[in-house]
Amino acid sequence: MRWHLAFYPTTLLENAIWLSLVVFVIEFLNVRQPMVWRSPFALPTLLFIIAGAVAIVAAPSRTAALGLYRAYLIEPIAFGFVLTNVLRTTRRAGLVVAGLAVGACVAGLANSFVVLSGLLNRTYDVALTPPVVIYSTANAVALYVVPILAVAISLALYGTRLERWAGALFVLAGLVITALSFSRGGYLALAAVVVVAVLLHRRRWILLGLAVVLLAGIALIPPIRHRIVIETQNVYGNTVQSRIDLWTAAIKLIEHRPIFGAGLSGFQQMSAPYYTHIHTAANFIDPHNIILNFWVETGLLGLIAFAWIMVAGFRVSWAGWRRGALQWRPYHLGVLLALVAVVIHGMVDVPYFKNDLSLLFWTLIGVTWAGRQWAAAEPRAPQPSATPVISAP
Repeated sequence: MRWHLAFYPTTLLENAIWLSLVVFVIEFLNVRQPMVWRSPFALPTLLFIIAGAVAIVAAPSRTAALGLYRAYLIEPIAFGFVLTNVLRTTRRAGLVVAGLAVGACVAGLANSFVVLSGLLNRTYDVALTPPVVIYSTANAVALYVVPILAVAISLALYGTRLERWAGALFVLAGLVITALSFSRGGYLALAAVVVVAVLLHRRRWILLGLAVVLLAGIALIPPIRHRIVIETQNVYGNTVQSRIDLWTAAIKLIEHRPIFGAGLSGFQQMSAPYYTHIHTAANFIDPHNIILNFWVETGLLGLIAFAWIMVAGFRVSWAGWRRGALQWRPYHLGVLLALVAVVIHGMVDVPYFKNDLSLLFWTLIGVTWAGRQWAAAEPRAPQPSATPVISAP
């Protein structure tokens, strides 16, 4: 949903972010509490912002690059910063996660309905690109839903009674949405999330067997099985062959511009001379690999900064899961699993350079650091001793 304010192009999502920032500033001035700045994310985030600014200069179109800079870096980072200051209880964190889940259901179930209708009416062939409703590609559905599904899995396993029921409900919806997205990268990310979640559980071997049966059962559903088998066929246009051509072009581009890459929004134009198939050049605006994405879009400095942010995210989430306050542990584990999904799906797709995905990423970072920052200040609710609500790792 896009429009212009005079000469300024904007979106509904951007306006919602800025409204949130304005409300935060007003409340901060009224409450007059110290603002939280220091965190393991502060320095790498600053480097990431600087790398983005340099990428504007390096881009062939600085106007387009500036738009991506504010949408993919400045606004989501600012929103994540707000969350680290206001998510002082798990109740607030739960509201944020619930909001993400509702958004995922609106977009995901609408898309699933169209896909399912196409399958039942035989108007959709799974060998072709799946139909979409809100998103422009079906892969975008899985890119958004699977990280939220990862958080829901953690809440369903370890949360309070309400969190468990809500998490389990979204797990069911998320599995349907992911399955009907027909995103092979989404399937791979979901499998990785499930395996890691199971291996961290005390009943890991029983749950691992159940997980294998569940994942195998989903993979054997005829349309899904056919969608996966396509990758073994030697037909140009499938994910493997098109990605190889895409990655080869990106690597050649990086060889000629190793420091600055193509700049924000510059990949499609600058990579065109390096393709062996014109079909690939016409359809991709990013290299579809998490390492190549950041190297090409934000240069070598941006790649280093984002890798630093990811390492900090894993470390903070892992420490929170193992040693944090009990009520925050499901959220820390959920963010850790979500980051696993980002990395795995990012091997074959673009898990960050999109308005909703960049906002989702920094929301997850905000949640996990808020849990580490404010856990000691949150009052502990009494829990029955006979049946503990939250299981220990």
